[in-house]
Amino acid sequence: MPEILEDAGAASSLQFLTFRIDGRRYALPAHEVAVIIRVPPMSRVPQSPPALLGITNLGGAVLPVVSLRGLLGIEETQARASTRAVVLDIGSNVALVVDAVDSLIEISPERIESHQSELGMETGEKLKGTFLTGAEGEAAKILDIKGLLDTAFAKRASAAHRTARTVMAGTVAVVEEVKTAHEMLLTFEVAGQEFALDLTDVQEIIPAPKARTAIPKTETLVLGVTALRGTLLPLLSLRGLLGFPTAAKAASREKVVVLNVNGAQVGLVADAARAIVAAETHLVDPIPGVLASRAGGESRIRAIYRGDAGKRLISILAPEQLFREDVMQRLRAHHQRGESQLTAQAPAAEDNENFLIFQLGGDEFALPIDAVEEIAALPAQITRIPKTPKFLEGVVNLRGAVLPVIDLGRRFDMPLSTQAKGRRLVVVRTERRRAGLIVDGVSDVLRTSEAAIRGAPDLTDDIARLVSGVINLDASGRIVLVLSPPELLTRAERGILDKFQADQGRVVE
Repeated sequence: MPEILEDAGAASSLQFLTFRIDGRRYALPAHEVAVIIRVPPMSRVPQSPPALLGITNLGGAVLPVVSLRGLLGIEETQARASTRAVVLDIGSNVALVVDAVDSLIEISPERIESHQSELGMETGEKLKGTFLTGAEGEAAKILDIKGLLDTAFAKRASAAHRTARTVMAGTVAVVEEVKTAHEMLLTFEVAGQEFALDLTDVQEIIPAPKARTAIPKTETLVLGVTALRGTLLPLLSLRGLLGFPTAAKAASREKVVVLNVNGAQVGLVADAARAIVAAETHLVDPIPGVLASRAGGESRIRAIYRGDAGKRLISILAPEQLFREDVMQRLRAHHQRGESQLTAQAPAAEDNENFLIFQLGGDEFALPIDAVEEIAALPAQITRIPKTPKFLEGVVNLRGAVLPVIDLGRRFDMPLSTQAKGRRLVVVRTERRRAGLIVDGVSDVLRTSEAAIRGAPDLTDDIARLVSGVINLDASGRIVLVLSPPELLTRAERGILDKFQADQGRVVE
């Protein structure tokens, strides 16, 4: 439980919270302290100043967590049992991690020494005063915490924030133009075969829940229901819908593809998620008539995509044909009455945004789905280009076009990943550039409301440019940083990718 500080004491006295860092005793005015908690779980912010340990979810709010050791230039140590986070209310909330909290004490104003020559400041400190405590007269230094934070973190100007949002809006518009020659497909595995749905039909992808509530007297293709953000989501087996034998037991890689069918949400359980693919429209063929006339699983297929020069055939499903007419009528009736216990009406499209969720070094990040062109397997060979930044792995030939490849782990100065399995290449396009981003894994397509997206931590210009927002998922306790695609491609060496684009014909034959 948090330790709540209460106002007390005479008006003639001043209250201070005292705490320890590396044997030193510091103090802050009690009115600047909101609550004291144990150090919470955090999500790291890429390319942030060393003092910023990460951000956390506290009471539904996104809170930066800052190390006082880092602010003072003192070497970090492992957290101990006494380590606490002091949540400050100094215009904007921030959690300050200290080695130990001492006590809440009252001091008369005349006991505070504020002459700079008498404060005994050490390197890195910013002080407002000092006072002596206890019988032994130990000194407690009153920190100028705002001064320390301002030194470590350059505040973001509102104009910079508006610019970042404008860039994001511009990115979406340009990608929409690019997508006219492609169909964006979400592909997944069912019984060893690759199927797909148009990405515009998909609301989100979530891991298959471990707990499912079975429904008595239902068909085997109805796996049960699960809770999804306060609603009940019916789970249907894609194996059953497509006429494949039911699996003996649930696989750990199972994913739930959430669709909206006639205003009701339905979760389709696939064996595994595969990729997001930009399918060239001229390579998407209608299903042959002989298959379309059959009554089996093929009748659920509307088209076939011939990827990788015909070596990869992906069957594209038609959502409206997945369900029998009686099931469709039942769903329509549920929607019209608005009384279904199994489904919930989907939020209005204009109030929601879709994001691709991926992993780097154990943390989750997001990209607007409109900026993602496709997700591909990591190429076995990447051509290295001399005299380029370390995060630029090189270039690959992706379907006849030169694509620069960026290792996001290196880009964010993270430790080198030893993970080989599951790494993916996320192809992103912005207004002027196209690049492949190496990530440790791709997990979900998340559909979330605008209300769940908060502003980025208001700390530095670097963070303001790179992080366009934070998705705060209270129910699961997750915090996901939304990255700005243009900044991923241009922050370190802005001219390099432009040079690649101009010289691509000479780099890869």
